[in-house]
Amino acid sequence: MKVKESEKVELKRSTSELKQAIVSMAAILNKHREGKVYFGIRNDGTAVGQVLNDKTIRDISQAINANIEPKIYPEIFPQKIKGKSCIVLRFEGTEAPYFAFGRAYIRVGDENRQLSANELEKIFLRKDKEGSRWESQISSRSFQDVNIKTVKEFIKKANEARRLNYKFDNLKNILSKLGLLKGQKLLRAAEILFCKRNTLEMQAAVFAGNDKVTFLDIQQFRGDLFFLLEKAETYIKEHMNWRVEIAGLERQEIPEVPISAVREALVNSFCHRDYSEPKSNEIAIFKNRIEIYNPGQFPKEYTPEDFIKGKERSILRNPLIAGVLYLKSDIEKWGSGLKRIHDSCQEAKVGIKFRKLKSGFLVIFYRQEIRSQGLVKGLAEGLAESQQKILELMKQNPRISKKELSLKIGISTTAIDKNIIMLKKKKMIRRKGPAKGGYWEII
Repeated sequence: MKVKESEKVELKRSTSELKQAIVSMAAILNKHREGKVYFGIRNDGTAVGQVLNDKTIRDISQAINANIEPKIYPEIFPQKIKGKSCIVLRFEGTEAPYFAFGRAYIRVGDENRQLSANELEKIFLRKDKEGSRWESQISSRSFQDVNIKTVKEFIKKANEARRLNYKFDNLKNILSKLGLLKGQKLLRAAEILFCKRNTLEMQAAVFAGNDKVTFLDIQQFRGDLFFLLEKAETYIKEHMNWRVEIAGLERQEIPEVPISAVREALVNSFCHRDYSEPKSNEIAIFKNRIEIYNPGQFPKEYTPEDFIKGKERSILRNPLIAGVLYLKSDIEKWGSGLKRIHDSCQEAKVGIKFRKLKSGFLVIFYRQEIRSQGLVKGLAEGLAESQQKILELMKQNPRISKKELSLKIGISTTAIDKNIIMLKKKKMIRRKGPAKGGYWEII
């Protein structure tokens, strides 16, 4: 394999030339939006080899992260070239202009030339004109990747919400009407919303305490936006506490955090995230709080209070995606999401905090403290202490798992099983619904 330098390819003898390579990466991105750098090849194409280990990868990654703005996340991998082990960096980015060590460069042939102030201004103007949002770019997915069932379900819900007045006829026509096509190509917004093969990812975890030291459960989900919204809401519902109130003959389950607020926070987290970031959306459930995180920075000039007080209008990072969510009624009104979350939590007397992070945005719901309030007093007469605690915890949270019972009480899951069997024999509890998704009922 013969490798040559070009406007999209840079060759470096070794990582001792990393600084020059970073300049080349910024220059290539400003002209072509993608490129490659090879370490272990002289500029005449002669392969000399380059050692690759964990430290090498870490040093390259840290240098790029510290010295190129906006941030990029290149793929770094080894490759044999003429029998020599070399390192390849494959990179891409659509947020030009890119700066290396505080300066902007452009690729001309196989050289890097610093951009003038006038040239930089032209790039900024072109960026505004072309609308270089991630969601508006051409996707690598095809029509065969679109889940038609998901599209049909969306059209049905949008019709029911009375925000769409046409029915499903054919896929191309629908996506065109939704503004998700450019010519005959899918936009990335269509990929995120409707494609089966999808890079969109969410991580969810339940932790034993108030930090991330010990987890009770950890899962990773991947799929289209609607699939992840459903999975996220279900996950939080299954792992939060519920209390039971009896009104007449009806049994009502009340969540510790309003579901409407949770749902709004989840929709916001996917609607306003930065899809050019490789990080995942995250749900973290701690003993004292529930956190919903998205890798999309809050507008620097604003604070959450500006929107809670209704002083500002919505600033949409992904207007195409937001528009589709609005049609399905997942978004009710532009710019009112944070206010609705805040108001729902105030009404339910649930603590809520919105936090701007350097890496994104965080919504924190503070969980209601679990206290023993004599809810099962009288029932627990003659029971072992562990059985009394099981009854109390089941009363406070009918959906509590055996693993959670084990951690809260401080006994093994085997001991939990034995105590549950005893409680069932005494006709004090019974399981309602399926093993997963059901709940405990105290008789």
